[in-house]
Amino acid sequence: MIHFVLLISRQGKVRLTKWYSPYPQKERTKVIRELSGLILTRGPKLCNFVEWRGFKVVYRRYASLYFCMCINQDDNELEILEIIHHYVEILDRYFGSVSLLKLKSTLDIRFVS
Repeated sequence: MIHFVLLISRQGKVRLTKWYSPYPQKERTKVIRELSGLILTRGPKLCNFVEWRGFKVVYRRYASLYFCMCINQDDNELEILEIIHHYVEILDRYFGSVSLLKLKSTLDIRFVS
Protein backbone atom coordinates (compact mmCIF):
# COMPACT_ATOMS: atom_id res chain seq x y z
CA MET A 1 0.00 0.00 0.00
CA ILE A 2 1.28 3.46 -0.87
CA HIS A 3 0.94 5.78 2.13
CA PHE A 4 2.12 8.98 0.50
CA VAL A 5 3.99 10.40 -2.49
CA LEU A 6 6.46 13.28 -2.27
CA LEU A 7 8.25 15.24 -4.96
CA ILE A 8 11.22 17.08 -3.49
CA SER A 9 13.73 19.28 -5.30
CA ARG A 10 17.47 18.93 -4.69
CA GLN A 11 17.28 22.12 -2.63
CA GLY A 12 14.78 20.45 -0.28
CA LYS A 13 11.68 22.28 -1.48
CA VAL A 14 8.51 20.24 -1.65
CA ARG A 15 6.98 20.40 -5.12
CA LEU A 16 4.07 17.99 -4.76
CA THR A 17 2.52 15.83 -2.02
CA LYS A 18 -0.25 13.28 -2.07
CA TRP A 19 -1.31 11.58 1.17
CA TYR A 20 -3.18 8.27 1.04
CA SER A 21 -3.10 7.65 4.80
CA PRO A 22 -4.42 10.12 7.37
CA TYR A 23 -1.66 12.31 8.80
CA PRO A 24 -2.36 15.49 10.77
CA GLN A 25 -0.78 18.65 9.33
CA LYS A 26 1.85 18.82 12.06
CA GLU A 27 2.90 15.24 11.38
CA ARG A 28 3.01 15.87 7.60
CA THR A 29 5.44 18.73 8.11
CA LYS A 30 7.60 16.57 10.37
CA VAL A 31 7.55 13.67 7.87
CA ILE A 32 8.55 15.93 4.97
CA ARG A 33 11.40 17.51 6.94
CA GLU A 34 12.67 14.16 8.19
CA LEU A 35 12.51 12.37 4.83
CA SER A 36 13.95 15.21 2.79
CA GLY A 37 16.93 15.37 5.17
CA LEU A 38 17.38 11.60 4.97
CA ILE A 39 17.08 11.24 1.19
CA LEU A 40 18.92 14.37 0.06
CA THR A 41 22.03 13.46 2.06
CA ARG A 42 22.35 9.97 0.59
CA GLY A 43 25.06 9.36 -1.95
CA PRO A 44 24.19 8.70 -5.61
CA LYS A 45 25.66 5.19 -5.49
CA LEU A 46 23.49 4.01 -2.59
CA CYS A 47 20.33 1.99 -3.21
CA ASN A 48 16.97 3.73 -3.64
CA PHE A 49 15.29 2.07 -0.66
CA VAL A 50 15.28 3.43 2.90
CA GLU A 51 13.71 1.86 5.96
CA TRP A 52 11.92 4.52 7.94
CA ARG A 53 9.52 4.25 10.93
CA GLY A 54 8.56 0.67 10.10
CA PHE A 55 7.90 1.51 6.44
CA LYS A 56 10.01 1.54 3.30
CA VAL A 57 10.60 4.68 1.33
CA VAL A 58 11.41 4.12 -2.32
CA TYR A 59 12.79 7.09 -4.21
CA ARG A 60 14.28 7.88 -7.57
CA ARG A 61 15.94 11.02 -8.86
CA TYR A 62 15.04 12.55 -12.21
CA ALA A 63 16.94 15.73 -13.11
CA SER A 64 16.58 17.91 -9.99
CA LEU A 65 13.55 16.14 -8.48
CA TYR A 66 13.31 13.21 -6.11
CA PHE A 67 10.13 11.14 -6.49
CA CYS A 68 9.47 9.36 -3.17
CA MET A 69 6.84 6.81 -2.20
CA CYS A 70 6.28 5.38 1.27
CA ILE A 71 5.11 1.76 1.27
CA ASN A 72 4.61 -1.13 3.69
CA GLN A 73 7.56 -3.33 4.65
CA ASP A 74 6.25 -6.33 2.71
CA ASP A 75 5.58 -4.47 -0.58
CA ASN A 76 7.79 -4.97 -3.63
CA GLU A 77 10.35 -2.16 -3.97
CA LEU A 78 11.12 -2.89 -7.63
CA GLU A 79 7.46 -2.61 -8.53
CA ILE A 80 7.34 0.80 -6.85
CA LEU A 81 10.41 1.91 -8.82
CA GLU A 82 8.55 0.94 -12.00
CA ILE A 83 5.47 2.86 -10.83
CA ILE A 84 7.62 5.94 -10.23
CA HIS A 85 9.21 5.61 -13.67
CA HIS A 86 5.82 5.17 -15.33
CA TYR A 87 4.50 8.23 -13.48
CA VAL A 88 7.45 10.32 -14.67
CA GLU A 89 6.91 9.16 -18.27
CA ILE A 90 3.25 10.18 -18.07
CA LEU A 91 4.14 13.61 -16.65
CA ASP A 92 6.76 14.08 -19.34
CA ARG A 93 4.32 13.18 -22.13
CA TYR A 94 1.59 15.39 -20.74
CA PHE A 95 3.62 18.47 -19.82
CA GLY A 96 6.58 18.02 -22.14
CA SER A 97 9.86 19.57 -21.16
CA VAL A 98 8.27 22.95 -20.44
CA SER A 99 7.80 22.48 -16.70
CA LEU A 100 6.39 20.03 -14.23
CA LEU A 101 2.91 21.15 -13.17
CA LYS A 102 3.84 24.83 -13.66
CA LEU A 103 6.03 24.76 -10.58
CA LYS A 104 8.01 27.85 -9.71
CA SER A 105 11.12 26.92 -11.66
CA THR A 106 11.31 25.18 -15.00
CA LEU A 107 12.32 21.59 -14.40
CA ASP A 108 13.33 19.36 -17.25
CA ILE A 109 12.24 15.81 -16.51
CA ARG A 110 14.31 14.11 -19.14
CA PHE A 111 15.43 10.78 -17.86
CA VAL A 112 18.68 10.86 -15.93
CA SER A 113 19.97 7.47 -14.87
